[in-house]
Amino acid sequence: MNHMPEPHRPPGIVQLPDGRHVYADQLPATYAGPQVVHQHIHQAAPDKTVQRIALGSGVGAGAVAAGVYFGPLLVAALTAMAANLAFLTLLALVLGWGVHTVVKAVGSPEAGAAVRNVRRARRRRG
Repeated sequence: MNHMPEPHRPPGIVQLPDGRHVYADQLPATYAGPQVVHQHIHQAAPDKTVQRIALGSGVGAGAVAAGVYFGPLLVAALTAMAANLAFLTLLALVLGWGVHTVVKAVGSPEAGAAVRNVRRARRRRG
């Protein structure tokens, strides 16, 4: 049996079907097709859900940009309005308490006598 020795090739060199020799790291990449990302809406971050729905329904980048810009703007505006209403409510309570205290302290003697007369009349009826 006559075995012919295999020609010596340095590691990393391959022979292409057309007979050329190339380094293995220079091979052309195989096309794997389009990369499809399958992610459910509930797995997305909360601030990205609207954008993913918009892009998934075929809406353009303008709608997504509007969602990115106006979403936080709307939240900020609603927060500012709620803070203003809370402050105005607190102010009304403090002013009402102040007016009540002043009126009670400054009440005239005639008003005090009238209150006592009303209380006595209620006791008699009661």
